[in-house]
Parts: sequence; structure tokens; C-alpha cells
Amino acid sequence: MDNARSAALIKARCKEKGISVSRLLAECGVRRGLIYDMERRDWTPSPAILEEIADYLDCSVDYLLGRTDNPDVNR
Repeated sequence: MDNARSAALIKARCKEKGISVSRLLAECGVRRGLIYDMERRDWTPSPAILEEIADYLDCSVDYLLGRTDNPDVNR
């Protein structure tokens, strides 16, 4: 998994939806440093966290993992 790419996709999807990354993380109950750790420390979030974020952003986990360019695939 390319954690930096996944972080970039999460940020881009937030921008598309008109919400801040901080709001996403707070409403998903995820710690504030998640994106930083993914980008800078190559930290891999748990499947449960990715699923929570994908549900909130109305996209597939495969999209967040960079496995598809279509956010609606494999939902």
C-alpha cells in the first residue's frame, strides 16, 4: 500500500466534498495525526479506519487504496 498516495486521495476527496480533513478525522473518531503519519512515517491505517473514512467520504476503500480511479467501484 502506498500510504502517501492514500493520504493524498483522502485529502482530494475531502476537497471534492467541501469538508476539511480535520472535520473528517474528528467525525470519524480518528486521531488528528493520521494523515501526517501516512505521508511522513509511512504508517498504514487499520482496515476499520479506512472503511470508516471511505463510508464518510462516500467512496470505496479500493479508491482510497489507489486500486481504482472510480470512487464508486466495489462498494
